[in-house]
Amino acid sequence: MLRKLRIKNFYSIYEPLEISLMLSGQAYDDHRVIETLDSKVASKLLALIGANGSGKTNILKSLAFLQWFVFHSFTRLEPKDKIPVTAHFIGKDEPTEFHIEFEYQKQIWRYDLILTKERILHEALYRKNIRFMYLFKRDWQDQTQEYKLRIKDEFEFSSTQAKKVRQNCSLISAAAQYNEQLAVELSKINMTCNLTAFGRYNLGAFDQVLSAAELFYAEEKARKTMQKLLQSWDLGLSNISIEKRESTNDKGETRTLYLPFGVHKADGKEFDLLMFNESSGTQSAFTLLSKIIPILEQGGLAVIDEIEADLHPHMLAELIDLFISPETNPHQAQLIFSTHSHELINTLRKEQILLVEKDNTLNTDAYRLNDIEGVRTDDNFYAKYMAGAYGAIPEL
Repeated sequence: MLRKLRIKNFYSIYEPLEISLMLSGQAYDDHRVIETLDSKVASKLLALIGANGSGKTNILKSLAFLQWFVFHSFTRLEPKDKIPVTAHFIGKDEPTEFHIEFEYQKQIWRYDLILTKERILHEALYRKNIRFMYLFKRDWQDQTQEYKLRIKDEFEFSSTQAKKVRQNCSLISAAAQYNEQLAVELSKINMTCNLTAFGRYNLGAFDQVLSAAELFYAEEKARKTMQKLLQSWDLGLSNISIEKRESTNDKGETRTLYLPFGVHKADGKEFDLLMFNESSGTQSAFTLLSKIIPILEQGGLAVIDEIEADLHPHMLAELIDLFISPETNPHQAQLIFSTHSHELINTLRKEQILLVEKDNTLNTDAYRLNDIEGVRTDDNFYAKYMAGAYGAIPEL
């Protein structure tokens, strides 16, 4: 469970920006919140609202980058590769910083990362007992051109091993490759995202649809949930079928494909339509469910940029409800998303709405709706937002 995220000098975010899902004791007590390990409450949902170019995607991209770098930098980067991190143009010669606080396996953790394109400058992992205590710290020393390391026995990765870890990869990603137990466990954190370093990818893209079909083919429970949801969303579908086929290219190489078909009924007859011939909305819903359903089944975090892409507003409300309902979300998974479907904000609590805008230095700032004085729980958030009462709207 994500508790807090602090970002500095990452894409359009120059000044330190903290995003918190922690709620006050007065927060509405319903299925939209999660009780934390320290007897507080956190939100299951956070919606990012703001004008085009305000930096919503960059906030979400920070989570995608952290997941990739912390768990995969050892295997995905070559020794001479630069770290694919982009600073704000004002801070192009300054480091980028991330600080994230989360709950996992019934413990509270904090991970700190400060880096440039050339190397990690500071990396540390903490676990909270009465207070946060470090398991390891790794700090670059300019004078000696090496790291100062402090590693507790609980992190079973020796200083000798740690000194050999490249400057462009995380200690956790390296330790996991050597089967250090804690690093391996942390690498299993369940998060899905529709962003890469280059931005949001198309859910209806050929490879995305095929990947979704492969997952649903292998996971019967997820497949049945997907079929039930798509049928109920009135897409003209009576079912979704997936066929396993072998394809051979000109070189004689064989590849296994999982092809999804929409099953339709008309005049008492049933016919199949290849998913690529279905509407873009149907394709996007099919692929989006392949990312969301496993998170709902197992617990974790879904990070979705422009969740409304190709989807009807009524379908969006149904997607949100999947995370609210304890029946469909028994493991209290969280959803963080950006949207331009602003009518959706009337389905949320004011604590679950993050307004995002840029200041006159082109720095992204963000504030929760409940931070604005005078906002009432029973306000029409959509009407007031569209009227400009809360800010974070385009200046046309």
